Amino acid sequence: MEKFEKLTGVAAPLPVVNIDTDMIIPKDYLKTIKRTGLGKGLFAEARYKEDGTLNEDFVLNKPAYQNARILVAGDNFGCGSSREHAPWALLDFGIRCVISTSFADIFYNNCFKNGILPIVVSQDELDKLMDDASRGSNAVLTVDLEAQEITGPDGGRIKFEIDAFKRHCLLNGLDDIGLTLEKAGSIASFEKTNAVNHPWA
Repeated sequence: MEKFEKLTGVAAPLPVVNIDTDMIIPKDYLKTIKRTGLGKGLFAEARYKEDGTLNEDFVLNKPAYQNARILVAGDNFGCGSSREHAPWALLDFGIRCVISTSFADIFYNNCFKNGILPIVVSQDELDKLMDDASRGSNAVLTVDLEAQEITGPDGGRIKFEIDAFKRHCLLNGLDDIGLTLEKAGSIASFEKTNAVNHPWA
């Protein structure tokens, strides 16, 4: 998993509450178990018209936000079903950080397992960041996970809290497999000893 240390990029405003995982990635895209290629399906029902052409009014289709790395969204982001395809689609599109006032628990935890940083802020802080994100190509935020700080385009700073273990995993690029591999030496030592003590096993 790619490490997350400091991210500077355009932030796209999505001031919609209760964005569920079906809106993030519609069920039509759930046939694959690959983590790549899902970016085209991100917010598909909002990004595309019925004839398959781009909906120019949707924020991520606007020229200033087509390369957005950060999403500033309304309350209760990622609610609904527990599909892990939702963070896969965000990541494949290029989104590495989502900022909201709250997240659904399963989506929140799935983000950390896939290299995405979900940040919880207060409503006042979200309003400020939403305003920053509305500046088009000037909507550049810097998210510093080490310092636990968001810096806006005008230099304003917002501190955020995060679980220490989840922070450690993101900073070091550790998913569940990576965490297991950190113990590879201990596991090998146990297996060697166990083979001697229990040769019949």
